[in-house]
Amino acid sequence: MAACATHSSLMLAYAARSQDLTPPTPSLFSFASSRPNHLSVPLLLLGGSRDRRCDRASNRAFQVIVSAVAAEADLDTEEQDLEQTATAVLDPPKPKKGKAALVLKRDRTRSKRFLEIQKLRETKKEYDVITAISLLKQTANTRFVESVEAHFRLNIDPKYNDQQLRATVSLPKGTGQTVIVAVLAQGEKVDEAKNAGADIVGSDDLIEQIKGGFMEFDKLIASPDMMVKVAGLGKILGPRGLMPNPKAGTVTANIPQAIEEFKKGKVEFRADKTGIVHIPFGKVNFTEEDLLINFLAAVKSVETNKPKGAKGVYWKSAHICSSMGPSIKLNIREMIDFKPPAAN
Repeated sequence: MAACATHSSLMLAYAARSQDLTPPTPSLFSFASSRPNHLSVPLLLLGGSRDRRCDRASNRAFQVIVSAVAAEADLDTEEQDLEQTATAVLDPPKPKKGKAALVLKRDRTRSKRFLEIQKLRETKKEYDVITAISLLKQTANTRFVESVEAHFRLNIDPKYNDQQLRATVSLPKGTGQTVIVAVLAQGEKVDEAKNAGADIVGSDDLIEQIKGGFMEFDKLIASPDMMVKVAGLGKILGPRGLMPNPKAGTVTANIPQAIEEFKKGKVEFRADKTGIVHIPFGKVNFTEEDLLINFLAAVKSVETNKPKGAKGVYWKSAHICSSMGPSIKLNIREMIDFKPPAAN
């Protein structure tokens, strides 16, 4: 037993010299630490006794010292981490400058011009039609003549056949654009189309040109007897919205009338997959009265061509804007019930 006491004294001295501190009193959490430590050296290095009982007792005492030192190191590390965290919390973040300081993410990619003109209107306010058109003309300040557009969100789901919307509207004051009309016809219809003012007229030769990539036209009108040949152009014309269709008025036997209507301002529209209709109804250089007349014609056409499968509230929201300007929200009830002032 004297040998055991001697070896225990040697281990305590070794631990004290290695850590330069008095070994701490062991606690319960000291034994739970399985962390390796540089003090875990074989007992033989300390000159242990041959008595196995003394060896086991010395090892137990040595492990108590190692666990206590490891627990002390863990506490020191936790205190340092807490100090660093507290310092990081106390340091205020650097203030953002320029566009990075804007609340809405979409505004951070806007131009300075756009950010300035959108201050002219209140984002969530619903405007009456006359005020909205007047405000729209104020927001159009680019170097070119912008188009004016209406966007209607409807309570329809176009994936169902009875809720699809595709129609046309004849804008009384025109679109402000020069429309190039091409006609696919044969026989006497060719001369009728030329006399009515068609820009491009052809038959099989025009079909071959379209297959080769010719697309220098805004509208393509076809006579009913040409649709068998036109069917093969679906993959080319369909994605561009140029495929002749009876609902759009581009498949008709009365070609001269169709040419005249599209030249004067007949516009085709359809609901996209989200149920929104986009209709251009003029240019910003139109007078407010002309824009009002065209806009009301577009609203009437959308209301008249309401799909049979549409249920509940048909109109969900309505906005107007210029090509490069912010949208202006309209009061739907006032828009639908609006009556233009009587002409003097």
